[in-house]
This record gives sequence, C-alpha cells and structure tokens, in this order.
Amino acid sequence: MTPTRRDFLHTTGALAAMAILPDPAWFRPYRASAPVKVGLVGIGRHGRAITAELQKIEGVEIAAICEIVPDRLRVNVERIAGSEGFADLATMLARRPDVEAIIVATPTHQHREPVELALRAGRHVYVEAPVAHTPDDCRAIVAAGAAAGDRVVMAGFPARSNPLYQRARTLFRTDSVRDPVALTGQYHRKTSWRFPVAAGSTDRAANWRLDPEVSPGLAGEIGALQFDVAHWYRGRTPASVAGRGAIRLHKDGRTVADTVLATLTWDDDITMAWDATLASSFGGQFEVFSGINAALKLAWTHGWMFKETDAPTQGWEVYAHRQQFHTEEGITLVADATKLAAQGLLKEGIGLPYPAIYYPLADFIRAVTEGTPPATTLEDGARSTIVGLLANRAITTGQTIPIPADPLTAA
Repeated sequence: MTPTRRDFLHTTGALAAMAILPDPAWFRPYRASAPVKVGLVGIGRHGRAITAELQKIEGVEIAAICEIVPDRLRVNVERIAGSEGFADLATMLARRPDVEAIIVATPTHQHREPVELALRAGRHVYVEAPVAHTPDDCRAIVAAGAAAGDRVVMAGFPARSNPLYQRARTLFRTDSVRDPVALTGQYHRKTSWRFPVAAGSTDRAANWRLDPEVSPGLAGEIGALQFDVAHWYRGRTPASVAGRGAIRLHKDGRTVADTVLATLTWDDDITMAWDATLASSFGGQFEVFSGINAALKLAWTHGWMFKETDAPTQGWEVYAHRQQFHTEEGITLVADATKLAAQGLLKEGIGLPYPAIYYPLADFIRAVTEGTPPATTLEDGARSTIVGLLANRAITTGQTIPIPADPLTAA
C-alpha cells in the first residue's frame, strides 16, 4: 500500500532527516579521457594528500615534483614511481615541457609566484584554496589567469566540484528548501597548527600558519572554503563581516587565535554565523542552510535534508527508508535508489566514496583532458578568499568590515 502523507508525518516526528546522494556514477573513480602528466609544486602534508587522490585517477601520471626541502623531495620522489624531483619551478618547467598541468600546493602566502611562472610557461594550473594570503595577490593571480588564453586555470575549492553539494544546491534553490532563513557553519578540530620542523627547513617556514605576517588565520585558511559554499548557493558575496577571536587552548606564545567567530551579513539581512576552533573536535566541519520548508546540513562527504512537517510533499518520500538521526527518526533519500540497489551500492553507506579533495582534482583533470569548464573559476575562488581574509581582519581588529559588491574590483 502506498504510504500517505499522514503516515509519513506520524512515523518521522518533527523533522525528517534525509541523506543526500548524487548520481550512482560518482561511486566509480574518474578516468581521464587521455593520459596527462602532472607536476606538483609543494609536497608537504597537503601536497601528499593531493598525490594520494591523483593516484586514484586512471590516466594521471605525477611526473615531476618541485619542493625546496631536500629530504622531503627525496623521500617523495622515491615514493612516487616515475617522478622526477626539482628544487625550483623554473628549472622544472624548462626541463619538462611534457608536464602540461601544474598543481600548486605550497603554503598559501607562496602561491602567487608559481602560479604566474606556470601560466607564463603555457601550462594548465590548479591552485589550492585559499588562492592567496592578501587581496592584492588574489587579484594578481586572477589577472595572470585572464592572460593565459585557453589554459585551464582552476581554484581548488572543493564544494563546487562535490557531487553531493551540487545536488544539495539544486534542493536549496527550489521549493524543497525555499526562502532562506539563516546559514551557519563550523570547523572544529583539536589540533595545534604547530608542526615539527623538517631537516633543511625552519620553524617559521614550517609553522607559517602561526605567523601573523603571512597567516590568513582560521577564517582565511579554512573559513574561505565554507564561505564559498554560501556564495555559490546564494549567488553573491555578503555585504559585511564582523568577528572576534581568542586563544583558548594553545597558550604557547602564538598570537594567531585558535578559536574564532565570524558573522557574515548579506544585503537582504540573511546572516551566516561561522565558528572555528583548534581546541575542540566536537561536531567536526559542516554547514547548515535553513529555509522555511527544510534545512540542509552538509558535511563534505555526507549530507542531509531535514524537511519541515508542514512542507508540501513532492513525491519522492515514498522511495525513502528510515534512518536514525540523533533523537529523531528520519528517512534516507537516495538519488536513483533503484539503480543503486541493482548495483549493490546502497550497502556501501550513504556518503561519498572519496575524500572531499578528490572531486576538484578530478574536475581539473577533466577540464584539461576534455575541455570542460572547471567547476570553480579562479575569479570565484579569489572572491571567496578575499571574503575569508576580510573576516580574518574583522576577527583580529574587532571591527565590522564592509565587503565590496565585487571583492575583485575593489581598490
């Protein structure tokens, strides 16, 4: 018997929690349509995470690595079969014209020079998020990309390439969620942001995130990626940002706050309250976008829609199965559930099969080999970066900072 709306409301309580899944095709790894040789600039912790995801993409060869720390370069060249190591990018570009795509994964304040060098050499470029540590560097990188002709230039913001976030955005922009009420987000991870110094490096180089002269702070380094989700979903950047910060746990002489709060306000008075801390792991990282019909909770590899009981039904409820979410009994909504069940994929869980950074890398390789536009343009990435930097300024000064209608064109 087909469930009625009354049955649905009776069995799900106040809210229905529905897990969001993309098309079943995203359960399979991406295969490049043509072989492509990639060069990686910077192979610290994040650079190594990038190599792990690139090695999952069939057709990609990590052919060259540029790294200024000798021991780190040697170890990773030995680890990645077929790769060649270089101490500077200019030499790598001159000696390896066959490397057509460059991924810049240096510390944030060192992005500009390698991006400009690689673009002048006619290579496709992927620059990790955030784009840079100052608005001026963001604008200079955008200008270099604009002068690069038909080269693919992409900012590595993960949400816009994430199939789960793409699907959730469709829901956000329809009556499924309807009029936005409020946006929130958080990044909670109990860690110090202080790392041991590798041989051949210095404490200042290893711990640049704690150096106020170059660090974008939590809002610039992490918040920019989450603010980008809100910019993408809403179609515009906020009009102002206020903030505050403190050192709650890591009282080791640092001056960069380990706990912060930022409030972004749009011109229609919708706000996004975002907090981050290195002193607690509770809740992890997520964004919540609340509307009058439903709320979306997005956690990078997992997502849920909480439907209000007075929201109109849209037909898909009858295909859902129940899921416990905290004290609420909800339902799990899966796109193309019949196809997934036939392939035996429903038993693999309700989240994405790869880490969030896999998807923008696959998107970049697709753009290079197939000519498709990248999901995150350099301009959009730079705008979100600048908003993150302005949020960091609000946090460090205690002032409310106005945000230009287009952060890229501001003086």
